[in-house]
Amino acid sequence: MKGVEALLALALAGIALLATACRGPAGLPSPTQSNLLLAPQAQPTPVGPSATGPGYRGAYGLGRDATPEEIATWDIDVMPDGTGLPPGSGTPAQGATIFAAKCASCHGDKGQGGLPATSEVLVDTRPWFERGNPRPVGPRTIGNYWPFATTVFDYVRRAMPFDKPGSLTNDEVYAVVAWLLNQNKIIGEKDVMNAQTLAKVQMPVRDLFVPDPRPWPEYQ
Repeated sequence: MKGVEALLALALAGIALLATACRGPAGLPSPTQSNLLLAPQAQPTPVGPSATGPGYRGAYGLGRDATPEEIATWDIDVMPDGTGLPPGSGTPAQGATIFAAKCASCHGDKGQGGLPATSEVLVDTRPWFERGNPRPVGPRTIGNYWPFATTVFDYVRRAMPFDKPGSLTNDEVYAVVAWLLNQNKIIGEKDVMNAQTLAKVQMPVRDLFVPDPRPWPEYQ
């Protein structure tokens, strides 16, 4: 029992010593604390009217307004209904040559997938799920999963080839998309893809995509 009392007394003495070290005379804050309390505090710089509007260069005075030409370079979205498709055209035959030169090294000579093993399979018309018991049974490709042909154009134009994204001309993109659609048995060998015809392509699984029925705003 005496041992416990001794340990308790030692602990209380340590606490008292710490309290003394953190306080000055008569319980006043220590010099270090006083310095911190008395030190002037930095005040935020008020933001005046000149900090907004055209020509505003940001908090660090860097940058400039983007030019219309620069904005046009990035504003290239293509909507499912074809809105945003640019002028140009291409055929499956033209696309075959471009695909062989710029795409086959990753996706295989027929779009079947290549090296590395994780590269996307682009051509496969088999259903990727079993009806009645939905579960994956094959790769999801342009032919059996994509609901709109127009978004194939959008993706190829902005993201491919992998090593030089955005380097294909509009005609080249139309041609590659035409070849991919033909390989997936969606359009014929002689069909020409352009802003009008591509928007009219009916993808095989379009009707399998439906609006999310959940009522919460985050799912709308």
